[in-house]
Amino acid sequence: MGVAANRAGMSNRTARLMGATALVALCAYAQLPQAAWAQSGDLSFEEYAPKDAQMLLTADNLIYDNDRNTITAAGGVQIEYAGNQLVADRVIYDRTTSRVMARGRVEIVEKGGNRIYADEIDVTDNFSDGFVNALRVETVDKTYFAAESAQREGGRVTTFNNGIYTACQPCEKKPDRPPIWQIKSQKIIWNGETKTVRFENARFEFFGMPIAYLPFFQVADPTVKRKSGFLIPSASYKKELGFGVKVPYYLALSPTYDLTVSGTYYTKQGFLGEAEWRQRFDNGQYSVKIAGIRQQEPEAWKATTVNGSETTRGMIGSKGKFQINPRWAFGWDVLAQSDKNFSRTYSISGFADTVQTSEIYLTGLDDRNYFDIRAYHFNIQEDVKTGRDEQQPWVLPSFDYSYTPDEAVAGGELNLDFNAQGLHRQNISLRNTAGTSRLDGAEGSSGRMTAEAEWKRSFVTSGGLVVTPILQARGDAIYTDYDAVTINGITNFEVNGSTVGSDVRSSYYRYMATAGLEVRWPVLFSTTSASHVLEPVAQVFVRPNARFQERLGIPNEDAQSLVFDATTLFERDKFSGYDRIEGGTRANVGLRYSGSFANGWTAHGLVGQSYHLAGDNSFAQPDLVHVGAYSGLETDVSDFVGMAGLVSPDGFAFSVGARLDEKTLDLRRADVKTAATLGNVTASLQYAFIEAQPLYGFNYDRQEVTGLTKVKFNENWSGFASGTYDLESKTLVKNSYGFAYGDDCFIYSMTYTRSENRTTHETSHSFGFAVSLRTIGDFGSSTGDLNTTF
Repeated sequence: MGVAANRAGMSNRTARLMGATALVALCAYAQLPQAAWAQSGDLSFEEYAPKDAQMLLTADNLIYDNDRNTITAAGGVQIEYAGNQLVADRVIYDRTTSRVMARGRVEIVEKGGNRIYADEIDVTDNFSDGFVNALRVETVDKTYFAAESAQREGGRVTTFNNGIYTACQPCEKKPDRPPIWQIKSQKIIWNGETKTVRFENARFEFFGMPIAYLPFFQVADPTVKRKSGFLIPSASYKKELGFGVKVPYYLALSPTYDLTVSGTYYTKQGFLGEAEWRQRFDNGQYSVKIAGIRQQEPEAWKATTVNGSETTRGMIGSKGKFQINPRWAFGWDVLAQSDKNFSRTYSISGFADTVQTSEIYLTGLDDRNYFDIRAYHFNIQEDVKTGRDEQQPWVLPSFDYSYTPDEAVAGGELNLDFNAQGLHRQNISLRNTAGTSRLDGAEGSSGRMTAEAEWKRSFVTSGGLVVTPILQARGDAIYTDYDAVTINGITNFEVNGSTVGSDVRSSYYRYMATAGLEVRWPVLFSTTSASHVLEPVAQVFVRPNARFQERLGIPNEDAQSLVFDATTLFERDKFSGYDRIEGGTRANVGLRYSGSFANGWTAHGLVGQSYHLAGDNSFAQPDLVHVGAYSGLETDVSDFVGMAGLVSPDGFAFSVGARLDEKTLDLRRADVKTAATLGNVTASLQYAFIEAQPLYGFNYDRQEVTGLTKVKFNENWSGFASGTYDLESKTLVKNSYGFAYGDDCFIYSMTYTRSENRTTHETSHSFGFAVSLRTIGDFGSSTGDLNTTF
């Protein structure tokens, strides 16, 4: 029979019967943690169900027993109420005891999608107390819970007896097989008032085998996004530190800020304390971290190292980022520490990179217009007492502004750029080797301001010829205030035993004007199975000599790297930064190719050469870091540069780039890369060659090969192997191996890495592992040096 009832028109007890019938089983699990069974909040009938909610009850029989004062729905009972569904063999409401009982194959489908199964449910009609027998829960987020019985008391505390929890789905083919992991607990106590879940006499099982036992542990109710408590500990090992165990504690102080304090005990070095404060605002967030230790055994490192000579060590660091409005952003990332290698040695999260950049910045971006101002300093975290860190400058500030008008100017595109930078360095970086000097950084202060404008416009003729005139103008103002040691190094600067130094001024003013023309003629060739485009390209740039380029007193801080290859062949100024400027008349010529084939393959290529036609060749002039040497541009006719590549639709790619001597065609530089995917195997191989560059400190050719292979064995298992081999020193510089397992509920990975020094051939070994249990947390360990042998 079917009965439809309106709650507003029923007596209080009848309404409680109808509501309790639909929600009777919900009360037993409504307060459990969301991570386990995806419920939240304190459910009572008045809060959960609308006052005008209707209930549809279907049963074979509806029995009123006035002697026992009960109402029974029996035989195929189905109840729908407020989006929830209940199915049972029998539902009984005892009006004398105010209890509701559902018995026999009880199943509830909650309106959120969760499913609850039980043999019997017995609960008071106000849901404050109750008992469930043989409970099983399946939630919409694929978590599973089972218990022999569950009891609720006082409307706040629910106790599950002999409970099991997992986030792994049962095996479809063998549902009786144990899941990958599960937690079995004698009692699971959920406290709705303190919002905590406590596991008593719990053990972790993998594939049905127990691997860990805990007398008790307690987690926050995941329905509360932020709650104070201990986080999952982690372990680590390093030869000089010993074994370490880290225990973090999280303090949820308010909805917008929190504090995490951690203590790590190392068996050799003692106790490391850490604290991190985080605060979030509507438009951004910031954090502050401090850490410190008093090392017990600094002698574990060599006395000649930073780690071995320090006892009391610490750091303070902060990161922040704020979006002022959709166009403007402000932020910082700063680090201050007792010595230059503390954060890296102790793997302080967020501050452990070998090169840590401390900076504060303001950035704006609007359409094609860009603004950026920042101050920064490089922290080189290394274990040597005197090295690169002491020679790093303070950049105060670095400023970039680029403006491109939306409207065309004289039919073409106008771009305006402005750059300024000021530097201060406390220690000079000057090297003298075999009669050759190299001054990477000057001691003292320097500054530069640059303004530049470029205009270009493209014309296309009826024959398909693309002609682009280019006009450019630039001016620089440069200031220097060098230390006497730097001035002496510049005036006595030597290259191959000959002094090429010059005097140093306190200020320089230079300019550059360029008139250029680029001509391209793309020609299309088509067949039934392919199309090809050949595009001859020629450029000429006419300009005066770069002013003061013979004076070494002009600093070179941002243009120390110069790579001449096919990607930079058609650059108007091939220097990498503003400190060096290209002068003289130069022509660049080349031939581009691109092809598309019917089978999905594509190909591309470029070959060309550059010619110095008049004036002084800027790449042949002396430079404090020899930036033009070995570039292939220091002669009037440059080296040949080229590149080619192939890409297939099924995952194969190949590319090669090379620079060849303009006379002998000897190989000066080469890069070869290939990658392919075949079924479940992905592999890549890279080869790099650079000819000897004595002025840079590389007296021998450099060439190395790097390979990487990844294999997916099946849906869950995968592995990888990688290695880098130095062909000149015949050294396996680095090789790594690892494997991983991953599915919806469990991820595990393990890696091993071996490294070898090219010169001393000292080796180091490290390994790491990580475990992730869905809804529980992540933990793992990693090690540094393990010894040279196992």
